[in-house]
Amino acid sequence: MTPRPRTTPRTTPRTTPRTTPLATLLATLLTLGLLAGVLTGCGTSEEADGQTLTVFAASSLTGVFEDLEEQFEAEHPGVDVRLSFGGSADLVAQLREGARADVFASADAESMDDLVAAGLTAGDPREIATNTLVIAVPPGNPAGIEDLTDLDADDLALVLCAPEVPCGRAAARVAAAADVDLSPLSEEQSVSDVLAKVRTGEADAGLVYVTDVAAGDSVRGIAFDESDAAVNHYEIAIVAGSEQADLAADWADLVLGAGRRTLTDAGFGAPAE
Repeated sequence: MTPRPRTTPRTTPRTTPRTTPLATLLATLLTLGLLAGVLTGCGTSEEADGQTLTVFAASSLTGVFEDLEEQFEAEHPGVDVRLSFGGSADLVAQLREGARADVFASADAESMDDLVAAGLTAGDPREIATNTLVIAVPPGNPAGIEDLTDLDADDLALVLCAPEVPCGRAAARVAAAADVDLSPLSEEQSVSDVLAKVRTGEADAGLVYVTDVAAGDSVRGIAFDESDAAVNHYEIAIVAGSEQADLAADWADLVLGAGRRTLTDAGFGAPAE
């Protein structure tokens, strides 16, 4: 029997689907869209990971430092300046207890000396400005205050800074120079608290800085001769252990440079030579 010849199975040729111009365009747009999403995500991450500069400063520097904050952030894209204001003595206590900050600006040399003694400054502090006291009274001066000797009246509601606060130490010096005995109704932890009580009428008078009165029209300032007996020297320093030491140095340079004009406009005196 003759074997049947083998037959080769018929192979159907495969066909490659045609790619239309529209499909190519859609694929390209999809790829670009995914890439843009990735890039956008990266940008968001970078913003979230931006640098933060924490500045502790005496409350009397509030207006000046808030103005400088805008300038600094404009010159340092991605940097967030966080300002924390308070009485200089309170801020030093916070730093000694472990609070984190990159820069400290005090309202007197004594407060800065305390921080230096604790080993919490990097480098030597630098003086940025001076300031003196003035008597703050409510509009209209209802108690008729004319000079420092009027502040020892028995029926006067007087508010001062606490003795451990720079403005409180200055108040004690001017009182000694004028030979008056001041008996405050309350002693506050910052000059802004003294100002607030005078502004709201809780006090007939208070001793605040010249710059605090110049910053608004809610109180009237009365100058007195003995103010020269207590000139406060404001200082700035980088805090030891700062993770933003370079930015902290830039902030100090701004305050000591372009910031001098801002300080002067706010009523601060020039640093001592």
